[in-house]
Amino acid sequence: MIVPMKKVSLIILGNTKEKTLKELQKMGLVHIEIAEGSGEKLAKLKNKMTLLESTALVLNEGLTKQTEQKEITYDKAYALANEVSDLCDVKKALQGEEITYVNELDRLKEWGDINPEALENLAKKNVKLTLFEAPKGEYNSLDQSVTTLALQKGKHSVKFLVVGEAEELIQHLNHYKLKLPQLSTEKLRQKIAEIKEKIQEINQKLLSFACFVDGIKSAIKQCEKEIEFEIYATGMNDEGLLENNQGSLSVAYFKGYIESDNLEKLTETARINSWGLVAEDPTEEDDVPTKLKNNKFVSLIYPLTDFLGTVPGYFEYDISGWFLAFILIFFGIIFGDGGYGLLITAVAAIPILKSVISKKKVQPAFLLIGLFGLSTLLWGTVTCTWFGLSPEQLPQWLKSLSIPVISNVYADKLWHPFWTSGDIGLTTSQNLQIFCFTLALIQLSVAHLKGAVRYRKSLKILGDVGSLLQLLGIYYLVLSLVVNPEVFSFSLVIGSIPVGTVSLALIGIGFVMSFVFANYEGSVIKSILESLTNIVSVLLGVVNVFSDIVSYIRLWAVGLAGAAISATVNELAGPLLGNLMFMLLAIILLVFGHGLNMILNVLSVIVHGIRLNTLEFSSHLDMSWSGHKFKPFE
Repeated sequence: MIVPMKKVSLIILGNTKEKTLKELQKMGLVHIEIAEGSGEKLAKLKNKMTLLESTALVLNEGLTKQTEQKEITYDKAYALANEVSDLCDVKKALQGEEITYVNELDRLKEWGDINPEALENLAKKNVKLTLFEAPKGEYNSLDQSVTTLALQKGKHSVKFLVVGEAEELIQHLNHYKLKLPQLSTEKLRQKIAEIKEKIQEINQKLLSFACFVDGIKSAIKQCEKEIEFEIYATGMNDEGLLENNQGSLSVAYFKGYIESDNLEKLTETARINSWGLVAEDPTEEDDVPTKLKNNKFVSLIYPLTDFLGTVPGYFEYDISGWFLAFILIFFGIIFGDGGYGLLITAVAAIPILKSVISKKKVQPAFLLIGLFGLSTLLWGTVTCTWFGLSPEQLPQWLKSLSIPVISNVYADKLWHPFWTSGDIGLTTSQNLQIFCFTLALIQLSVAHLKGAVRYRKSLKILGDVGSLLQLLGIYYLVLSLVVNPEVFSFSLVIGSIPVGTVSLALIGIGFVMSFVFANYEGSVIKSILESLTNIVSVLLGVVNVFSDIVSYIRLWAVGLAGAAISATVNELAGPLLGNLMFMLLAIILLVFGHGLNMILNVLSVIVHGIRLNTLEFSSHLDMSWSGHKFKPFE
């Protein structure tokens, strides 16, 4: 359930801000609503946080399983962060120098060793040498009076030097002249070696700091608290002045939210500290945080919803239990293979058993993965799907555990509902499609039943009842149009009930009820006018119901695709298993193929299974997942 909240406003004297916040911090019950703070101290704290976070990233690179962590105080952690930052700056500068020298060597590598000092000394002795690299044509057209020495003749160019003064030539070939390095190539190599040595020393020093990573992370958490405190302290603006016999005092206030059950504790604390306190029920205009409270089993869904970042709004529904129930079913159908279910269950069982043996708390995420594995195992059992093997390759006892109407063992059999005979019947695939559409009917019906319960004291309940009737009618329409128009004919009569006619009547009656009462807010006329204003959306709503039900066929389709991949992998590896020479290759192929298939199935669960809960189901609940978590200041 969503825990009931109270909106509270605290009025305090301006000079007691920090004292008040420290008192609230000790309580750890109030979610304070202040958007942002200001001030030099806050800016410094944010810079401090940035420095600590960058340090943690740097030191994490040197972390190994053998690294033994050492404790470090908050102040020492900050000093260490500064030292690491300085070392990284020096390292960055050295790397820049190294790149410059390496690029210079690359530029000169075809010239061999060059020493600009030696050339300068020769010039002082009236022996001037100038280096050029010019096209062959330019070189061959040089005046014979010019003394040159070809150093290297290529296919298209010539490297050569000019001996003596030849000003006109040098000007003519100026853009072919080699720019001499500031250092000799030998010294460049020495510089690079020295820089590499210095970088290595810095890297070793950074590695020696890896033992303080946990200390840096603890400092980050402490710094976060300091930033939060400063935001609240500076975010409370002085709103006015209170005159008394001692002069003027500023007054400040802030708003927040507290669990209704804890309001009495805050009231008593306010009385002791002489705070002004106003408590009221939040309205839909308020940005109320959401806190969910469920039993241990339903709470197993929290690791998944936290990963997705989905939080219901305070005035929306807590669908944690329904989310868990349906995602387990969707997961099992999408993975669809009992063998995969065994593997997932085994992977989850290892950390669970370790925690039980060591008497530690079992992480909910592992329990959730275990449930996913059991769901997949159950679906694989009832459909007789094991590692993509054909039913002929499986033992009889596994086949006997399956449910015939949806089992692969009876894939070629035609199933006859009690009102059909002869050649009119349903295949196993069609039975699976019906199962998926029935899941859609159940889940979407739950959404409108919850809506009906919410509006049970208002005529708006008839809008949800109308939507429910539409669902029932469109469900039969989907079976007729998508599954089998002969079995689910619109002329079908069971007993004395014309099923097809009744389904169409349900759609029509449901549409009228939804049209009239869906927007009811005290006046039927206004509700009808609202529907008329949005007539296009209202008409499209009927189409959306159809598409939402049909959308659940993705479960069957994705499961079928996964089974096809498994079977293909087995077909590729099968012939190799009979040959000892290729046995290892076959095993690698099987592990890779089935492993890749499982990864694709995980993505399918996220894309399809999660979508059915957070889009199709949620849209029928009018949920937008617009909430944010309740985070008390503590």
